[in-house]
Amino acid sequence: MTTNPALDAGWVDPPPRKGFFTDTSVCIGCKACEVACKEWNAVPDDGMNFLGSSYDNSGELGGSTWRHVKFIEQPPVDLGMPSTSLPGSEGTKSDFRWLMSSDVCKHCTHAACLDVCPTGALFRTEFGTVVVQEDVCNGCGYCVPACPFGVIDKRIGEGVKNEGLAQKCTLCYDRLHDGLTPACAKACPTESIQFGDLDELRERAALRVEQLHGAGVPQARLYGEDPDDGVGGLGAFFLLLDEPEVYGLPPDPVVTTRDLPQMWKRAGLAAATLLAGAIAVFGAGS
Repeated sequence: MTTNPALDAGWVDPPPRKGFFTDTSVCIGCKACEVACKEWNAVPDDGMNFLGSSYDNSGELGGSTWRHVKFIEQPPVDLGMPSTSLPGSEGTKSDFRWLMSSDVCKHCTHAACLDVCPTGALFRTEFGTVVVQEDVCNGCGYCVPACPFGVIDKRIGEGVKNEGLAQKCTLCYDRLHDGLTPACAKACPTESIQFGDLDELRERAALRVEQLHGAGVPQARLYGEDPDDGVGGLGAFFLLLDEPEVYGLPPDPVVTTRDLPQMWKRAGLAAATLLAGAIAVFGAGS
C-alpha cells in the first residue's frame, strides 16, 4: 500500500491518496487536456508560439502551462499494431514515429518545493497532493530550482493574474472537494489520463504493462510508481514506451532537499569546532 503523505502533514483520517496514471501508449496528442486545464483553472495564454518542434506549441510546463503534451519524433519501431495497407499491397512505412505524453506536476511523496517554501504557500492537501496558495506566495522562487522535474515556475506576462507568483497543477483541488474528476482527465478522449485512488491506479498500471508486453511491446515500462525511489513515488506517474530521458524525465529522480539535514548537521559541527577553537585561543591568551 502507498504511503499517504497527508498523514505526515497532520491530516486526521484523510481520504485515500488521489493521483494520475498517464498511459502514453494511447495518447493521441489532441491537447484536450491542455485546453480543459486552462479553461477550468483560468490559466492565461502562454503564447502559442511556433516552436518548430513537431506539433508542440507550448514547449514545457510552466507558470501558465500546467499540462503539456509532448510530441517526440523517432525512427520507426514496430509496435505490433495492425497494418492499414490494402491486402496484397506492400504499403508505405513512415520514416518516424511519434511518442506523445501529457506531462504534469508529479505531486511527489517527498516534495522539495514544499520543503523549501518559506511562507507556507505550498501545502499538502488531504488528498496527498501539493497545492500553491496564491494569496500566501511571495514570489521568492525558491521552489523553482528545488523541483527535480522542472515543473513549478513563476508566472510571467504583464497584467496577467498572479504575475510573479509560483504556479502549477493543483490536481483540480476544488473539483476534488466536490467529488469531481480533474478537468484534464475528464476531457481526455482515450483515457490516457486516468484519475483515482493511487493504490488502485498502480495496480491498473501494472496490468497494463503486462498486457502490452504480451502484445509484443517489450519496451513498455512504468515511471514513478515505485514508493521506494528517490522521491518516495509520484502522485502522477506514467507508462512510457521508451527510456525516461527520451520524454525529458530524469532517470533516477531524487528529492533535492534529501541531504539538507546532513548538511545542517555538518555546518553545525563546523561552527561548534570554530567556536571551541576561538575559546581555546582567546581563553589561553587571557
